[in-house]
Amino acid sequence: MSILSLKTVSKSFGSLKVTDDVSFEVPEGQALGIIGPNGAGKSTLFNLITGNLTADAGTIRFQDQDVTRVPAMQRCFAGVGRSFQIPQPFDHLTVFENLLVAASHGRALDEHEVEADCARILEQTELLPVANKPAGGLSLLQRKRLEMARALATDPKLLLLDEIAGGLTDAECVALIDTIRSVHARGVTIIWIEHVLHALTSVVERLLVLDFGKIIGIGDPEDIMSRPEVKEIYLGIEV
Repeated sequence: MSILSLKTVSKSFGSLKVTDDVSFEVPEGQALGIIGPNGAGKSTLFNLITGNLTADAGTIRFQDQDVTRVPAMQRCFAGVGRSFQIPQPFDHLTVFENLLVAASHGRALDEHEVEADCARILEQTELLPVANKPAGGLSLLQRKRLEMARALATDPKLLLLDEIAGGLTDAECVALIDTIRSVHARGVTIIWIEHVLHALTSVVERLLVLDFGKIIGIGDPEDIMSRPEVKEIYLGIEV
């Protein structure tokens, strides 16, 4: 069963077509990676899935419901969670308070109803030791963890990760990968945009390649990365 389905989805900004007739499905429980050069339309695709942008054409279905024109907040309530490439927590709030805000607003619940779940997420994302620390004083890895934790606090069935490994050291990447694997093991479907290929391919079961808003290929990561057109477009290798 597909949790997400896009059919001939397109989006333009003036004369620039940034998403061009995109169609794919994501089975429930799968981890899908998305790669492509800068300007390929990856973040725009995420914004279309979450409802931050509205498609000009095509259909987006989530859990077999047409959400093409559904506002972003309603999609969040339905189970679409997202992290952003540049973490922007509430710096003056503690890590735990950041999660409470995300959970209560993302689920339309009172804070006392989500406290226990937020504590569980802190433990899962290894943020429990800094739960009472202001978010503004966190390291980059901790801020990345908090960005993912805030998305998890909305209780997503589909989690979108936008370049969450960017800027981390190899050791930090390994630690973050372990956390992402644990989230995926709980049955959360993941779509992950990433330039750090070794991190991405160690988690995802399928890989999708975008270039100039078009899908160049989708399938097994090893097969996709071995294709000449992908090497030429993504890796800059002349074939």
